[in-house]
Amino acid sequence: MAQATAMRAARLYEKGGPGLRIEDVPLPEAAEGQTVVRVRAAALNHRDVFITRGLYPNIVLPAILGSDCCGEAGGREVVVDPTIGWGSDERVWSPEASILGMPADGTFAQNVAVPNENVHAKPEHLSVEEAAALPLGGVTAYRAAFVCGGLQAGQTVLITGVGGGVQTFALLYAKAIGARTVVTSSRDGKLERAKALGADVAINYATTPDWHKAVRAAVGAVDLAIDSAGGDSFAKALSVVKPGGRAVTYGGTTGDATIKMFPIFWHQLSIYGTSMGSPGDFAAMLDFVSKHRIKPVIDRVYELAEIESAMQRMDDALQFGKIVLRVPS
Repeated sequence: MAQATAMRAARLYEKGGPGLRIEDVPLPEAAEGQTVVRVRAAALNHRDVFITRGLYPNIVLPAILGSDCCGEAGGREVVVDPTIGWGSDERVWSPEASILGMPADGTFAQNVAVPNENVHAKPEHLSVEEAAALPLGGVTAYRAAFVCGGLQAGQTVLITGVGGGVQTFALLYAKAIGARTVVTSSRDGKLERAKALGADVAINYATTPDWHKAVRAAVGAVDLAIDSAGGDSFAKALSVVKPGGRAVTYGGTTGDATIKMFPIFWHQLSIYGTSMGSPGDFAAMLDFVSKHRIKPVIDRVYELAEIESAMQRMDDALQFGKIVLRVPS
């Protein structure tokens, strides 16, 4: 029986729209120090949408997108750390580091080649789809909440824009350690879902423009704020952080923030920027998820052939939790 030389993959050919084609492409070969993972499920991130729009540096096409996956390698079920070549400094990634799915071909395919050290055993309590949802969002939230944010049991954390993958993980993590959580969203449906997951206070920032005042009225000041929107959201989040507290940002989807300097230095606030996570963060995140039996929130599961519908759902910000693709055998 002839050995297969091709696989099915979703490949991006043009910027400015989805532009994704499901087609046969050559099977990846493992270079020295690499493992080929047979992908069973993959998950979407906003990064994938940004790349299709051309809103990402150094895009090279055609390309197979996708950073998250669960699959099989060496006879075991595995998940893949999507950060390639972090470097020796756990505090900050190397200028040569990259994320799986651009420029290296990613996980929206039946197979993907990754460095050996990026392959980890799947947490036993998770399904294939749940494990596929974990890597990029899970490690980003872990680093934001604990490594940078220093969140501890009994503290209060503000999580703006709940519903996206990272912020939903941040909510799950905070509740797992016994922290008090305040979440915001512009959609009441997402706030109800967040409360069902344990959010203590939920505020609609669309119907409550002075939502930061509502936060203070509900819980007083917070120990930690985690934000990915930037702009007005980050400025308001800073205004509710208690003296000596922390704020963490991992994105700027609404643009740059205009912030007041006096409260920052007078209240001795600490502001941290973070992106993805180090190899140590990823391993610690897997241990944390396993210890606390945390299950990622799955919004919907699509077939790989339905990837454009999945991408549109993410682009429309309709999801709560992670959007997952089931990859055919």
